[in-house]
Amino acid sequence: MLAVLASCSNNAGRQAASNSDSMSTSNPFYAASTLPFQAADFSKIKNSDYKPALEEGMKQELADIQKIADDPAAPTFDNTFVALEKSGQLLRRVQGVFGLVTSANNNPELQKLQEEEAPKLAAVNDALFLNSKLFKKVETVYNQRAQLKLDPESNRLVEYYYQKFELAGAKLSDAAKDTLKKLNGEEASLCAKFNNQLLAAAKKGALVVTDTAALAGLSEGALAAAAVDADSAKMPGKWLLPLQNTTQQPALQMLSVRDTRQKLFEASWNRAEKSDSNDTRATIARIAQIRAQKAKLIGFPNYAALTLQDQMAKTPETVTKFLDKLIPAATAKATREAKDIQALIDKQKGGFQLQPWDWNFYSEQVRKAKYDIDENEVKPYFELNNVLQNGVFYAANQLYGLTFKERKDIPVYQEDVRVFEVFDKDGSSIALFYCDYFKRDNKNGGAWMDNMVGQSKLLGTKPVIYNVCNFTKPANGQPALISFSDVTTMFHEFGHGLHGIFASQEYPSLSGTATARDFVEFPSQFNEHWASDPQVFKNYAKHYKTGALMPQVLVDKIKKAATFNEGYALTEILAAADLDMQWHMVTVNDPLQDVDKFEAAALHKTHLDVPQVPTRYRSSYFLHIWSNGYAAGYYAYLWTEMLDDDAFAWFQEHGGLTRENGQRFRDMILSRGNTEDLATMFRNFRGSDPHIEPMLKNRGLTE
Repeated sequence: MLAVLASCSNNAGRQAASNSDSMSTSNPFYAASTLPFQAADFSKIKNSDYKPALEEGMKQELADIQKIADDPAAPTFDNTFVALEKSGQLLRRVQGVFGLVTSANNNPELQKLQEEEAPKLAAVNDALFLNSKLFKKVETVYNQRAQLKLDPESNRLVEYYYQKFELAGAKLSDAAKDTLKKLNGEEASLCAKFNNQLLAAAKKGALVVTDTAALAGLSEGALAAAAVDADSAKMPGKWLLPLQNTTQQPALQMLSVRDTRQKLFEASWNRAEKSDSNDTRATIARIAQIRAQKAKLIGFPNYAALTLQDQMAKTPETVTKFLDKLIPAATAKATREAKDIQALIDKQKGGFQLQPWDWNFYSEQVRKAKYDIDENEVKPYFELNNVLQNGVFYAANQLYGLTFKERKDIPVYQEDVRVFEVFDKDGSSIALFYCDYFKRDNKNGGAWMDNMVGQSKLLGTKPVIYNVCNFTKPANGQPALISFSDVTTMFHEFGHGLHGIFASQEYPSLSGTATARDFVEFPSQFNEHWASDPQVFKNYAKHYKTGALMPQVLVDKIKKAATFNEGYALTEILAAADLDMQWHMVTVNDPLQDVDKFEAAALHKTHLDVPQVPTRYRSSYFLHIWSNGYAAGYYAYLWTEMLDDDAFAWFQEHGGLTRENGQRFRDMILSRGNTEDLATMFRNFRGSDPHIEPMLKNRGLTE
């Protein structure tokens, strides 16, 4: 998943920043870092540095905005749009780092600061997009753009800003703008609150086990990691199973004690619904209501209709039709898979009906029986560092000519983080790449990429990229052995990284991954395909002890099992995507929702309430849509899967993994940012609009 640094809404705000703490010239954010690529110097940054830097950054940004608005000269592209792109550089600098640490290495002091600053940061957004004088300048240049003969990227910037202003409410009356600002501020505060509630709920909800007999089935490495996690939580002599962000938990695949599986599943399912201070239901119900109110105010029937205006899909109806094409095939396959699992349970005289907490355990047995494949047999061939160096980096070298050098001289924000300098095919240094792969209690769930420093020729900056994941950290001295699913996640997030690394834009607002949600997952999901490419696979799938290549018989088993359980996998993600859309099609006429009743009714309405297949994210812990900028946008993972599968089909038609093909993809997709219409960009690469057939084939949903 691509991270979103700003507040959970692009149109948020309340009172302007005021009474800022004084910022000393010794503050590490006072000037651009002197480290390579202006990377943050974490050896100098303290918790206490963020607030004064944020406050001063907001103060400077507000001054910059007002100066542009008050300029008596006739509006031009340079004095309006270029000036906007150059504004607020201190705020940009500190937010790049603050967004990273509060998502990947948070602490109570920073959590409190997040909630305190969220409405102020949102107000800066309002000061920009709800400024009538500034919008008049933007509109003037927009209306003259045909006569100005701007270069394509500059013309795109004008159109980009004009739409942003429109969708933010720039055309509203002053009274309506005041109402919108209040709603924006409340939403920003609630999004920050949700984020912190969920982090605490996940930490508190981890399953504590006092007897190893209850953990039968876990590998020695997993048991050791659980013991380490318990020690870290000051529970010596016990075992702790931390919660991942998703509904299903990795250990459910291995735990043979059904009671433990049920306890772990319910700990996940109910993590944020315990009627305590970490219960998120009231928070999200109000967020949904606020978003509906905002949409109505700006002139749209619901929030989905508003937020989809700048996406490839454009309308909720288009998204709904797209999802409807997938639901019947996915649920039918999931139902067949459930029958296979129930047959196995009956054969073993289990004496119970399949439940969600049983699925992964028994589906793994079905997979072993059908394909004779054992996850514990596979993992020794996927040691994390080897996957990174000889898989992820190797594929990038073969396709794009990139090379990587670890930089241990650059300070990091946590000891597990690694930094690599990225070199282009001609040997020039083009980016820094940080990777932070292991789970921590103070890290948000899931996996994501973002920029610490964004690329811009105008600002003279090169990209500083990071990938964050939540893999289980091994006990000291043990290798980090990961699943093939984790391998795929590494390739996915680095695909986002490549989109940022190859950014070559003049303007920061159009740079790299600054695209529509239903396009931005395309490069990342496309990169997943190289994890299983034969040439790449044999370069990294080596036994961590012996260095031996994975036996061909095991490779063949993995390939044959590739579409196993895809009915389940697609149904759970469809349920989440559809749930997201329905939350954001709530209107102002609807009452404040009972979260659990709404969720049940929504899934029933679209026939996605398959009893044994829970939604990938329940409403109460759906971080993507309540705090990470994917509101009415979770469908994007499936939409972009259609794009990436069709693009990969092009590669297969043209010789697969070659430098020539990689260069074409880099030139036409990865280096283009948001500089042209995204549907046109895809069409120019593929030669046609996207086809859904390669996606259905890859998912095993066609005969």
